Amino acid sequence: MSAIFHRQIRTTLPQAVSASGLYITDTAGKKYLDACGGAAVSCLGHNHPDVIAAMAAQMAQLDYAHTSFFTTRVAEELADTLIANAPAGMSHVYLVSGGSEAMEAALKMARQYFVEIGEPQRKHFIARRQSYHGNTLGALAVGGNAWRRAQFEPLLIDVTHVSPCYEYRDRLPTETTQQYGQRLVMELEAELLRLGPDKVIGICVEPVVGATLGAVPAVPGYFKAMRALCDRYGVLLIADEVMCGMGRTGTLHAVEQESMVPDLMAVAKGLGGGYQAIGAVLAQRKIHDVFAHGSGQFMHGHTYIGHPVACAAALEVQRILQREHLVEASRVHGLALQRKLQAAFSRHPHVGDIRGRGLFQAIELVADRQSKQPFAPQLQLNARIREQAMARGLMVYAMGGTIDGRQGDHILLAPPFIVEDRDLDAIVTRLADAVDAALAALPSAMAA
Repeated sequence: MSAIFHRQIRTTLPQAVSASGLYITDTAGKKYLDACGGAAVSCLGHNHPDVIAAMAAQMAQLDYAHTSFFTTRVAEELADTLIANAPAGMSHVYLVSGGSEAMEAALKMARQYFVEIGEPQRKHFIARRQSYHGNTLGALAVGGNAWRRAQFEPLLIDVTHVSPCYEYRDRLPTETTQQYGQRLVMELEAELLRLGPDKVIGICVEPVVGATLGAVPAVPGYFKAMRALCDRYGVLLIADEVMCGMGRTGTLHAVEQESMVPDLMAVAKGLGGGYQAIGAVLAQRKIHDVFAHGSGQFMHGHTYIGHPVACAAALEVQRILQREHLVEASRVHGLALQRKLQAAFSRHPHVGDIRGRGLFQAIELVADRQSKQPFAPQLQLNARIREQAMARGLMVYAMGGTIDGRQGDHILLAPPFIVEDRDLDAIVTRLADAVDAALAALPSAMAA
């Protein structure tokens, strides 16, 4: 009996005892190829000696200092590094301990910004259905993951959710991609006007939607038009790059591929690569200056923000990404992974879509390709594929509720950037076997 309050109480998990590169090993000596980076976290792979050395050196020098008393050299260096490579206009970094904390801080920073400039009537956020922004109450409220939200709904602030940019299912046959994007922006503007533009704080978006929708990029021009809309009405644009950022999509920041610069941007997973818990909010100078010339303080904080050892780990991870050109590797290997997925699944009768950017790829499962009909939710196909993949020594990020929080299944792949071609072959081969094994074991009445 375990004394841990596990996330899945009736599931017996293997115990991980070591990890190196792309693999995690359990107590039985079985190796698992980490094709999802845990949760798109392990951008660098496991047990990199330079990161371990940087953490040890920091521990020997300074283990912890509370940010209400001190700043530290390593935190300052990390912030300088992030700003040096940030989207235009970003000037300051607020360090936290993870992705949910980053989005929570961004929401509070956005609200206080408007209080500071004398617009306290602004209270609304707009986000998108089938988004995921974290599991703290504020982040959960702006997220559109119906399954995670359901039982906590009474505790969540009221947030409007508009349509996601989900071309595979939602673009009409009569629409071009440009017309589809314009329709979505018009829907967003209509919601802004309904709420009252002077009452809206910000719009929260994932540049490439991760966990809930499965590596879905937007159509060209969509985010650029959204940026113009925010500028027109004085609303802040908050980009959640917790999962899709820090090189995951083939550029350091996913927004680089969208000709769009956000006002606030949350990063986390690929920031520290899993070596320590860390996240950050990157803020435009105009936002920091309002705080600096106003109250002089951000009314928010946690005990472990700016933790020196976490900062040392993240700083070394970012240095390695740069000197070993691993962001470019993510782009190149991502193209190879997509080609291999196309070769394995483009004619598969139960794979409806293959999508993604960089080393952030996914397949969506369907009962029928022509109609795009999903499998019945009670079959839990995504969980069956995950189980079959684990049996084959492969870790994948499997999710259900892809379409509306209840229906739909997808498998997300997000391997470390150090992946090589032979690893990609192993990932796709094992995944294909897992998919076929899971489908073969389904009851006869498969469709919804």
